[in-house]
Amino acid sequence: MQNHKNTLITIVGPTAIGKTALSIQLANYFNADIISCDSRQFFKEMTIGTAVPETDELAAAKHHFIQNRSIFEDYNVGSFERDALQKLDTLFKESPIQVMVGGSGLYIDAVLKGLDYFPEIDPKIRENLTIQLHERGIETLQEKLKELDIETYNTIAIDNPHRIMRALEICIGSNMPYSTFKNKPKAPRNFNSIKIGLHADREIIYNRINQRVDRMMANGLLEEAKELHPNKKLNALQTVGYRELFSFFDGDITKDFAISEIKKNTRRFAKRQTTWFKKDEETLWFDYQTNINEIILKISDEINAF
Repeated sequence: MQNHKNTLITIVGPTAIGKTALSIQLANYFNADIISCDSRQFFKEMTIGTAVPETDELAAAKHHFIQNRSIFEDYNVGSFERDALQKLDTLFKESPIQVMVGGSGLYIDAVLKGLDYFPEIDPKIRENLTIQLHERGIETLQEKLKELDIETYNTIAIDNPHRIMRALEICIGSNMPYSTFKNKPKAPRNFNSIKIGLHADREIIYNRINQRVDRMMANGLLEEAKELHPNKKLNALQTVGYRELFSFFDGDITKDFAISEIKKNTRRFAKRQTTWFKKDEETLWFDYQTNINEIILKISDEINAF
């Protein structure tokens, strides 16, 4: 392979499709570390419900940004963009090819393309929105966003409380629509980018999700969620797999229904992920069972073409 500019290989795709296994294989082949880009795996108090890589997987390649924060810290996509770029600057001095993997599309875009600039917002606004979410439900926030910024309302993942509250706090704190801050010119990156996407038939993805949730429950997700339940209002815990069990602990639903809701909401999440990642026409898509040598050959061709 010829000597080229630094290159970041990013692996994307819906949850439970096998991104972690592929990232380790590629990291070992290209002598790379792995930047984890899963916004749910940053937090050390959350292990089972976020599908953190197993101990042997973490030992098979050097990972960064896995369980490196606490749920009690304020850590957002802007902080991650800064930290990930700083880490990549260091890693590229050791090896010209690095690997990033994850299912958090916004966080991946932040590293590869840069974020839109948003003004600093009084944290009390977010606190008030969180209270409204818990007391009145997500529908109240959806209606408020529709009133303040119809463009964002029509394009955002409307059932995602994180996205709605982020848009609303900007609208309220700046007295301007969230959408007016979007799509401004970004700072260029000092590395080339290759995106590898994994896909499978919907039924296969859904079956893998259902099986993963069953494994999580068998591995102690109920007990993990119970320990976190007293902190259920924290932003980091507004997450599929925990929210549903919190409702069970609160006596609102049965345990069996909570488990079925985790599966249903994870399937919905996977569908949103696929929609997000399919928007990027430069992503190279492979069936989830594709032989690793075929993927490596394609990546090597892309690197040599830069």
